Formats: sequence, C-alpha cells, structure tokens
Amino acid sequence: MMGSKWLLGGALWLCASVAAASCWPAWEQFKAELVSADGRVIDPAQGRISTSEGQTYGLFFALVANDHERFRQLLSWTENNLAGGNLSKQLPAWKWGQDEHGKWRVLDSNNASDADLWLAYSLLEAGRLWAVAEYRELAIEVLWRVAAQTLRPLPGVGVMLLPGDRGFVGVKGTRLNTSYLPPQVLDRFAELAPLWAELADNSRKLLLHSAPKGLAPDWLAVREDGTLISDPVNGAKGSYDAIRVYLWLGMLDPAASGRKALVERYRPMVDLTLKQGVPPETVNVDSGEGSGKGPVGFSAALLPLLAALNQKEGLQQQRQRLAAAPASGYYNRVLSLFGQGWDERRYRFDAKGRLIPGWEDAQCED
Repeated sequence: MMGSKWLLGGALWLCASVAAASCWPAWEQFKAELVSADGRVIDPAQGRISTSEGQTYGLFFALVANDHERFRQLLSWTENNLAGGNLSKQLPAWKWGQDEHGKWRVLDSNNASDADLWLAYSLLEAGRLWAVAEYRELAIEVLWRVAAQTLRPLPGVGVMLLPGDRGFVGVKGTRLNTSYLPPQVLDRFAELAPLWAELADNSRKLLLHSAPKGLAPDWLAVREDGTLISDPVNGAKGSYDAIRVYLWLGMLDPAASGRKALVERYRPMVDLTLKQGVPPETVNVDSGEGSGKGPVGFSAALLPLLAALNQKEGLQQQRQRLAAAPASGYYNRVLSLFGQGWDERRYRFDAKGRLIPGWEDAQCED
C-alpha cells in the first residue's frame, strides 16, 4: 500500500518544484475528457476500460507538462488498482474495467511490457527532473521486475523483451512487438546496467532486420532456429501498433546511436504517406504496399520522422491535416500528444535518452 513514504514524497515533490506548471492545451483537454479526478485514464471506445499503457503514457505527458499533481494521481491510481497496492512488488495488470456482473476490477492480470518500460522511464526522469529520490528508487525496482519476468535470451536475437509475462511463446515461435522497444527509453536504462545496454543494441538490430522493405509489422515471431517470420496471428500486417515505431525513431536525437540507419530504413513509410497525402492505415510489410487512410493520430505520429528526413512539404501537409481535424478518442489523442507535442518542441530526448522538457519555453494562454 502507499504509505508514509509516498505521502512524504508527495510533499517533497510539491515543495521541490522550481518551475511553474507549463500550459499545454492538448494535455489539458486530454485530462478534462479522458482522465478521471482520481487519476484513471479512460478509453471510452472500449467500454470505458483503462490500461497500463494509458496510465503510463499519462505519466509521461504529465511529466512533460510539469504537472506534479496529476502525475501523483495517475501513479496512485495505477498502483492501487493495477498493482495490488505495491508497484515495487507487482507489475501493473494491463486491463481494468467492468466485468459481466457490473464490478469494476482487473480484467486481465497479465502485464504489458511496453507500459512497464514507460512507467519506469517516467519515474526515473521524474526523479531526476523533480529531484524526488523515491521515484528513482521505484523506477529501478520496476525495471528489475521487468527483467525478471519479461527479458529472455532468444536464438538469433539475443536478450529481448517479451510483450508480457504470459502467452507469447508458442510452438510456432516467440511473438514480439517492435513498437514496445523505444530506443531512447532503452538508452536511458542503459546507463543503469549493462543488461539494458545489451537490450538496446539487440532492439536496434531487430528494428532493422524486421523491416526489410522499410515498413514495421504490428507483430512478428522468432523461431527456435533464430529465423524472423511473420506473426502467426496477424500475419505481415503493420497498422495501429506499428505506427509507434516510426514515432519513436523520428524522435531520436541526431546523435543517438544508430539513428541514421534506423531513420533511413523506415523511409518507405514516409514515401507512402507523401504519395497518397495521408499515412496508410495498413501496410503489408512483405509486399511494401499500403492501403486505406490512417486516422489523424497517424499523421501526428509521423511528424517527427518527416522532420528527421527533412520532408518539409510532407510535414506541413500533415500539420494542416491535424489543424483541420484535431484528434479525438483515446489512441488518436495519445499519438497526437506524443507527435504534436514533440513537433511543438514541448520536449526532446537527448542522445542518451534523457528527457529534455520545454518547461521554460512553454507559454500560458489567458
């Protein structure tokens, strides 16, 4: 349970703030419409469920916005409802909502390792930027629990992050998701221990080898002989999961390890977007073809990669699309907070993955 340590941490935290909370209209709207008063991020399109992903993305956005109070609320709700009251001993369950009897509870206790990484990252950087030692301590405890539960050596790949504790190892191979591997997040962890540096290096290799035509799959699998194959469940499709791969890579610092090769490898997604004016909703990673029109969140997610590849006209085109039809719903807004927030210089990552918030540059509107 959250005890005196956390109450003390909250007090220190508020007192330690040296910068006024920045004004980020998109974050304020996200909070007003999709975050409950006690810190639960709600996905209204899926029965008003909450996920560990939503909670941990919320923590990151609260940190970017210098929003101490909402960070505390999000962390408290996550710990008390998804982790049995103790994040130092239990990774958060990935899904919470209303069951068939009308009771609100954990619906699936399996963890989602991408959310776990973002949880640890946000805590680690909040501890550094806000000078709260308890956050750093909890971040390290979460990270080593992730290591114990979801890091595995895989043939041909090396140490790799499984998408969750259970359900991803089968007779056809071990399923992986490259959108769960933001290089800048792993680079930040690499400063803590060699294991995370190894995972960061392996992840870069996987990002290159899993996209021979420059398009990211939603899922893929590794066979026992180390061969990468199409996902046995979803096939060679890239869509709502994969869009985050382009987002993470576009936001890499120019001096980040391997950045040039990664950005160039995924140029074909930008080419498809420029050709049809909007990002494709779905791609076939084997044929290199795209289909459908992705939602506005996809346009936001591609802003950093368009900038990284110096596609000024394409960048402006996607900005105009977002201005004409702002994102709505949970996932589109998440992608927009990441992509547009970066495009508006509300934050950056340095070459080692540390967060550089734009608190001093933020302007509040009356």
